[in-house]
Amino acid sequence: MTVSSGSPGWYLRRLSRMGPGEVGGRVGDAVRRRRWRSAPPRCPSVTGARFTAPLPAGTLTAVPPDAAKRLIAEADRLMDGHAEYFGVAREDMADPDWRYDPRTGRRAPWGHAFDVPYRNEEVVGDIKQIWELSRHQYLTQLAVAYALTGNERYAERVAEHLRSWWAANPPLRGVHWTSGIELGIRLLSWVWIRRLLDGWPGAAGLFEDNPVALNQIWHHQRWLAAFPSRGSSANNHIVAEAAGRFAAACAFAWFPSSARWRADALRSLERHLRSNTFASGLNRELATEYHGLVLELGWAAVAEADAAGVPLPESIRLVLLRMTDALAAVVDSRLRPPRQGDADDGHGLVVDGAGTDRWASLLATGGAVFGRLAWWPAVAGTDVRTPLLAALVQPYPKGGTAPAATRPKSRPAHFADAGLTILRGPGEIWCRCDGGPHGFLAIAAHAHADALSVEVRHDGVDVLADPGTYCYHGQPEWRQYFRSTLGHNTLQLDGGDQSVSGGPFLWTRHAHSRVLVADASGGGVARWCAEHDGYRHSVHRRRVELTAATQELRVVDEIRGPHGPHGPRRAVRLAFHLGPAITVDLVGNRAQLRWKRDGEDRSAVLDLPEQLSWQAHRGETDPSPSSSSRGYPILGWYSAGFGRKEPTTTLVGTGSAGGAVPSRELITVLGFRG
Repeated sequence: MTVSSGSPGWYLRRLSRMGPGEVGGRVGDAVRRRRWRSAPPRCPSVTGARFTAPLPAGTLTAVPPDAAKRLIAEADRLMDGHAEYFGVAREDMADPDWRYDPRTGRRAPWGHAFDVPYRNEEVVGDIKQIWELSRHQYLTQLAVAYALTGNERYAERVAEHLRSWWAANPPLRGVHWTSGIELGIRLLSWVWIRRLLDGWPGAAGLFEDNPVALNQIWHHQRWLAAFPSRGSSANNHIVAEAAGRFAAACAFAWFPSSARWRADALRSLERHLRSNTFASGLNRELATEYHGLVLELGWAAVAEADAAGVPLPESIRLVLLRMTDALAAVVDSRLRPPRQGDADDGHGLVVDGAGTDRWASLLATGGAVFGRLAWWPAVAGTDVRTPLLAALVQPYPKGGTAPAATRPKSRPAHFADAGLTILRGPGEIWCRCDGGPHGFLAIAAHAHADALSVEVRHDGVDVLADPGTYCYHGQPEWRQYFRSTLGHNTLQLDGGDQSVSGGPFLWTRHAHSRVLVADASGGGVARWCAEHDGYRHSVHRRRVELTAATQELRVVDEIRGPHGPHGPRRAVRLAFHLGPAITVDLVGNRAQLRWKRDGEDRSAVLDLPEQLSWQAHRGETDPSPSSSSRGYPILGWYSAGFGRKEPTTTLVGTGSAGGAVPSRELITVLGFRG
């Protein structure tokens, strides 16, 4: 069932997932919005403002030449008017239209921010396309180019675009004042723009001596103080809101409310960094890209605190330490983390050019601040962000490396609280097994219906792939597919998802999983077993074994419930999604897989359960009604990044379980060849 957000039914379902405290807070927000309509808050007058948090002397000399070269090339493309966001090219970057969506060709309507229906693509356009440019992270790239080269044309373009944006988006008017995460990230960008332009003669006139800039900065912080994300929405959004508000209150401490805003934002940041993070260090949304986003936001906030001499609770650095070690633990041989849950290519701070590895950059920053552990993977490549942040962030603890007692002595493979297990084998075999909670908080906004799914790579190449996310708003059929059960490497019963969706960011019933066995300690065979209760009257149990000697991965699925000769028969679909680099030859229940890595031919054999009838699907948007994918008009797609998709091969086996079926075990064996 396709469910749109914003409909009366959606609001009722959304309300059902809120607690009394959240409902009360949202009622207060509504009252405040009404009051602001008739009497909007006014920015106080400011005199004598000064910026006191530039980069320490010599910081820019530590930027590696190749990283600087990539960044300057990116800045030059922007200066020429070219950029790409979510797979859509923009050629108007020299003079952008801040309300224009190049994907749909629509312009967001003008009016009071509280009246803009930003979830309605028919009216507004693709809101992600519109918002992304106004995070002003491309302006931080131009500001870095100025700082590295001293070429004032970069600084002048930044100033031109900021003045244009401020004029086109006065406080509380238009689509860019509708979402707190956008305001928070925009504040972070402005802080870094001011820092990076510090040597430019026009910097003070653009910011602290500019009444328009002061009005914008004040209103952004006032908005965030008044309308924080609440309750079931307090996920990565609240971290971004708190980090942006805190950073601005540290770097732009020019207003009577700055000290209060800073203290309030710090309390929120500390609380929500902890609540958004498992004790093991993994992000509670179980959406890997949001782990990266929250880590970046945390680094940015700590940098501002240390630059301003603001004491931080010890727990903030400890959370970032655990997050960094967890990231080092779960990446594959090419430093790629799991592709789990939603991913929208969101970043907290962008100061690098295209081609810079995000995850290597985060590990490099963590190594600079906390110190590398012996089991960490080697980090190749360079970046701009690490030397900039390392120049501001104090080592942990002050003057040294983090205490060994707080960190794993060997590489963790099982994260019990997150239900995530990594099995590793020879030939750089990497297998993620998912037996964790269905997302975070009552709505589990960024979760997928992927319980007991596996993700398998060989030397960093997706073999059994997690297809990704592709989109959020405006294309409900695609949104439904990419987060569906059939859209993952797991088993589906009776044509339904394990968890029940109530909208594009809302789940009204969650499957509950539990891990029964997780033994990745060695000894020749790594084992994992888990089960979930997402299907009425039945439990899906899955066992995975990775045998080092044979380079063989064995997956055993079992439907446990009231079967027997007189029990109900259940329609079964078992899906395996191959990565886009894999070619396949399916004969019966055997699939020959081939791909190339660094110019070398690689191969594997996938023996599929013989009780099921197998078909290969590739890039389908309207499969034949007689096909095994009946009821799913989309099948066989892979999204490498938000807004981008490409055909791939999905193998789907269909059959039934229960009744007089002699065996309820479905055995899949993936064997890699030397």
